[in-house]
Amino acid sequence: MPKIRLMVIDDSIFFRTFMTQRLGADPSFEIVGSFGDPVDAMGRIDTLRPDVIAVDMEMPKMRGSEFLRAVLPKHPNVKAVVISALSGNVFDAMQAGAIDFIGKPSSNQNFNQEQFIQEISQKIKVAATAHVRSSTHAVLKPTAQIKTPPPMLRITRATPKSLIAIGASTGGTEAIIEVIKRFPANTPGVVIVQHMPPVFTRMYAERADKICAMSVHEAQNGDRVKQGIMLIAPGGDHQMSLHQDAAGYYVTLTPGPKVSGHCPSVDVLFDSVAKTAGRNAVGVILTGMGADGAKGLTDMKKAGAHTIGQDEESCVVYGMPMVAYNMGGVSEQLPLASIGDAVLRRFS
Repeated sequence: MPKIRLMVIDDSIFFRTFMTQRLGADPSFEIVGSFGDPVDAMGRIDTLRPDVIAVDMEMPKMRGSEFLRAVLPKHPNVKAVVISALSGNVFDAMQAGAIDFIGKPSSNQNFNQEQFIQEISQKIKVAATAHVRSSTHAVLKPTAQIKTPPPMLRITRATPKSLIAIGASTGGTEAIIEVIKRFPANTPGVVIVQHMPPVFTRMYAERADKICAMSVHEAQNGDRVKQGIMLIAPGGDHQMSLHQDAAGYYVTLTPGPKVSGHCPSVDVLFDSVAKTAGRNAVGVILTGMGADGAKGLTDMKKAGAHTIGQDEESCVVYGMPMVAYNMGGVSEQLPLASIGDAVLRRFS
């Protein structure tokens, strides 16, 4: 296979050198450019022809999201992975067309270099083969930070036992928003696992809460799942599961190992939904690398739940939905733009 042509942009000399040396030692990559100035890098893309750009989020002359909004529409074959300190601004970069992101260690932190390089190498390799939808590289303004959802189907036949479970990975931050922004405020409770580093899940929940009609929170142990409430599993070392008592549904966060390669795992959540909510649930599996959630979605379907998988054309990475579909776990496969309304129709 040809090497992935990689451009690195970071204003920190130390971090830029570290990245180029370590990633350059990987036979999968060819470092075609290393820049501390995003404006300089912008003028070199035509000649250097990178496949993937690894770009810092916060830089003096231009923020990473601004760089991507300027570059990606002109270079639709270029993919981007964002390296971000703890900032909700990373989701602007995802909306601008970045395939994935990774948390940036602080300069005074003794970070695990091997783990970081392994993680970013995998993200770059996935990005190089990812599918970019035609709308992804459009020049867009940042998502409106007000709760003004488009016209929605009315919820007319939900019950206190109705539930929606959603799982996603690579490309999922924007895909989830595309689905949940359709939900009215009285939608049945929603539980979500999106593969994401710790702390970023809280920022993502805060962003989603500003966009959606429902109330969105990063889940805490024991949180109730009820109409109008959406809970996003926190990134880190806890698995999120659904349970039920006399008062209704609630979630638990339990320390544990990775399942299907992830913690939190979509499989863990979906399996608990199958056992707890059964036919009262709707399950949705969206874009993502690997197979996490495929078995759990299949278990949900066997338990009587209606299950929806994102189709290949609209996925950034057609991995998790493909495995679920091949296992027979998908009741209907739909383009991303149709999934939100398809969920609502189950309760309308």
